[in-house]
Amino acid sequence: MKFNKQILTVLILATLVLLAASASAQSIGASSKQTSMFVFPNIMKSPEVPWNPNPIGPVIDRTAYVHPYASIIGVVTIGPNVMVAPFASVRGDEGIPIFIGKDSNVQDGVVIHGLETVDEAGNPTNLYDVDGKKYAVYVGQRTSLAHQSQVHGPAYVGNDTFIGMQAFVFKAKIGNNCVLEPKSAAIGVNVSDGKYIPAGVFVTSQNQADKLPNVYEGYAYQHTNEAVVHVNTNLAKGYNKAIH
Repeated sequence: MKFNKQILTVLILATLVLLAASASAQSIGASSKQTSMFVFPNIMKSPEVPWNPNPIGPVIDRTAYVHPYASIIGVVTIGPNVMVAPFASVRGDEGIPIFIGKDSNVQDGVVIHGLETVDEAGNPTNLYDVDGKKYAVYVGQRTSLAHQSQVHGPAYVGNDTFIGMQAFVFKAKIGNNCVLEPKSAAIGVNVSDGKYIPAGVFVTSQNQADKLPNVYEGYAYQHTNEAVVHVNTNLAKGYNKAIH
């Protein structure tokens, strides 16, 4: 009789665990409608804070892929065919909003964040204007943010640009068709279209930025971004196909 009671107790506990798991899954599923994406616990609304009293969740295109080990938080828009790799962090809870354009990729360990975009008087600050809309961080189309790079707002990165491994962008505007080679940095400057920053070089004055070399025929990274975009858009499609 004692043995049967133990079995009964185990069965009851197992049933309770299954019911709790089912309720949790239904709750997550209900919140997923706001993100336009099947939602993992790593995709969530921003908290209620003085500069953003209304918690808002990410808007993620259904053709984008966000790995379960990546974090997408708050006022973030992720466009079509974007690949967000493991351990990337896109955190729109302080500097808002954040935008990632079509066919771009956010690779392993990348951090995207922004400074507070409302000052103590309630005025907008630390924002870039793009076609009449303001962003804490704006990343254009077909742009690659390679492993462990950081883009910290206020920041703008244009189309078809390659931000190399462990490169850093802060309070800076990077144009179209640019390259930041690995471990380089652009801080507080505007980098014109078609320029590159050599590996390990920190550009911290506009005078430096104005003297940057042009991407030239035969440059080692001339076609790197095209290849990286090709790979990552196909990865996004492949991963989505695998889980549907």
